[in-house]
Amino acid sequence: MNLSFLKHTRRAVVLLTAVIFSGCAVYAGFNYDQLYGTSEPKERMVPAATPIAQRYLTDVKPIIENRCVVCHACYDAPCQLKLSSAEGIDRGANKEKVYEGTRLIAANTTRMFIDAQTTAEWREKGFHPVLNEREQSPEANTQAGVMARMLQLKQAHPLPDQKVLDHDAWDFSLDRDQQCPTIEEMAQYEHEYPQWGMPYGLPQISQSENDTLMEWLAAGSPMTGVAPPSASTMAKVKHWEAFLNGDSLKEQLVSRYIYEHLFVSHLYFADEKQPVFFNLVRSRTAPGKPVDVIATRRPFDDPGVDRVYYRLVQVRETIVDKTHMPYALSADKMARIEALFFEPEYTIESLPGYDPEVAANPLMSFKQLPVNARYRFMIENAQNTIMGFIKGPVCRGQLALNVINDRFWVFFVDPDMADIPEVNSFYESQAENLRMPAEKDSTTLPLTNWITYANQQGHFLRAKNALLNETFENGEHLTTDLIWDGDGNNDNATLTVFRHFDSATVTKGLVGEHPKTAWVLDYSLLERVHYLLVAGFDVYGNFGHQLVTRMYMDFLRMEGESNFLSLLPAEVRHQELASWYQESNQHLSEFIQGDINEFNQPTSVKFATDNPKEELLTKLETKLNSVGSHRYELVNAKLTPESIQALKTIGHIHGSQATLYPELTFIMVEPKNRNVEAQLFTLVRNSAHKNISSLFDEESNRLPEKDDVTLVNGLLGSYPGAFWLVQEAQLPQLVAQVKATKTEGDYRVLLDKFGVRRTSKDFWSFSDKLNQINKQNQPIEAGLLDYNRIENR
Repeated sequence: MNLSFLKHTRRAVVLLTAVIFSGCAVYAGFNYDQLYGTSEPKERMVPAATPIAQRYLTDVKPIIENRCVVCHACYDAPCQLKLSSAEGIDRGANKEKVYEGTRLIAANTTRMFIDAQTTAEWREKGFHPVLNEREQSPEANTQAGVMARMLQLKQAHPLPDQKVLDHDAWDFSLDRDQQCPTIEEMAQYEHEYPQWGMPYGLPQISQSENDTLMEWLAAGSPMTGVAPPSASTMAKVKHWEAFLNGDSLKEQLVSRYIYEHLFVSHLYFADEKQPVFFNLVRSRTAPGKPVDVIATRRPFDDPGVDRVYYRLVQVRETIVDKTHMPYALSADKMARIEALFFEPEYTIESLPGYDPEVAANPLMSFKQLPVNARYRFMIENAQNTIMGFIKGPVCRGQLALNVINDRFWVFFVDPDMADIPEVNSFYESQAENLRMPAEKDSTTLPLTNWITYANQQGHFLRAKNALLNETFENGEHLTTDLIWDGDGNNDNATLTVFRHFDSATVTKGLVGEHPKTAWVLDYSLLERVHYLLVAGFDVYGNFGHQLVTRMYMDFLRMEGESNFLSLLPAEVRHQELASWYQESNQHLSEFIQGDINEFNQPTSVKFATDNPKEELLTKLETKLNSVGSHRYELVNAKLTPESIQALKTIGHIHGSQATLYPELTFIMVEPKNRNVEAQLFTLVRNSAHKNISSLFDEESNRLPEKDDVTLVNGLLGSYPGAFWLVQEAQLPQLVAQVKATKTEGDYRVLLDKFGVRRTSKDFWSFSDKLNQINKQNQPIEAGLLDYNRIENR
């Protein structure tokens, strides 16, 4: 009898037995061990120059990026499975959620490329493989690997033939119960959830794509890392690392300041056509030696070494829009840093330590650096600075983001106002009141600390308003001249922030109609928000840390709003603020009524109507029009004037009609002129509220009758909720359909005609085209979109 046949028969019997008894993971694991040996990490990285590596880069990686990374990237990747790098694929999955707002004890940090450097180290931290780590044979690689089994499950059980999937069988909520099966649990998973193969809740990938991935998996999943930078790029890295690691106390303190503000950014060299992105990290080793990353929870935590070195490390993950914050390095940028921080005459007596009470408060830790230099460093790249609040780790989740309105404009105090000795002296006098939640250990911060911080913030605001009442006595200098004009050429002078329930976007320019609220940020406010929401926020922290951070932000937001209101007539300031905070809680009521927010100097802005807020916004629009970005204006679209007018009509829907639409709808219009590429637009739904001070019951504060939308040219946001595909000739039909959409049933009819649902057979081809055009239009800023919020309607 054929021994090979007997061998395979025995394997089949054992595998069948394992499936029958799959309810017991231990038993299943034992049988996998019997079949294919024990599990241990394998070496999968191959030299980039080899044919097998080239096949991975040209054939396999694009499929993984465009079909898998669109759901599996960053902290909110299901099961912490980050497929955006070879190292992340090999790391595998973990059943623990990063975004878990109810935990009483902080989670261990699991940041890719920071908290562990090898797959074996990730196994020790609780990650289980999605690739086979037993015997490396085609059979074992396709039967004992979670990724292979998930792909096979999807091919065997494609999406049902339904436009809208059964809501009882499919859960697309972000806080859904994630299964995250190990290979030992796969048989049970396949039995209980036969339709939950990958990609989850989306069409199966094509047969050719599936064959490519299965061949790669069967071969042991050989991979190669990102290509190293060119020699010319590395020369620039060397130049910048030398600049950031000077030995003088002044150089060390300036570099520490730069690092703590750019550690979440993707740095690139502005003169390169195809830029390589880098992260700025703290290292134990000096330039010229391999980087030894200092892995602390927060960028200002004690590094545990006598000397910190700031190094540029290549980004090894696929660029995804939701975390991509590009920051250009250039000769001009270096010269600007020189001018801001090194040309002024001042002396650094000693370097601040890393005691949390000092390090977490930038107004104290960096008090030796000129305020004007610090402020200009942030506002001259203001979109990047505020993008950290939006795309940094705090951005995910309704609890974090219900602290801001759905759309508001941002302006900045002219930096010359901060360049006076009295400002520095004032901050020093307020040291105790400027303490922030980040000074406390994010693993144990109790909610009782909130009262202390609230009282301190109240004391600070009273002192600040006393100073302002003196500075602007009788309204002197209280005009629109206080607002920074970008020095006549900087388009960071005006920003628009959009909130999309549990995500957000910040853009240059004043986008959309006049908003309900606006912020005017000065140095201290901008700095404190950064250290509250970016540098000081620990996504792995406990419930107390995250909630106190959220509550503290209430006061910082209202401080920015009050700065704006100070330009209005004194008699309407409280009235306007009260309209923004209907039925607010006691702390905010005290602020609104003037107990905390007592600033009573008259404005010197001249008003001619009974609607001064609208007048003020118009004056600021006019003042800043020449420096503001106009990228999102519909007139930039390459369509006929009639078509652009039709699109503008869609942007006027409001009230209950607007409420029907998802947070973000991405629209592709194919022009009549076939020589012009498809044009992309975003329909943003803006939700209205009585106030935004409620932590948990946001729905009770909603005012859907005041909802509206903003339609912009180009893609805005990272998380589309719906896709539309429209021929330019169909725009009149689309407008008519939108106007007629007043119920959920009407909305479904609209999608039947123009929607590309998550169940559409054309979903992936549409997705590929959308991402390709977006990348062509915005080669530096664009990243892959995230599909975790696509609606099932």
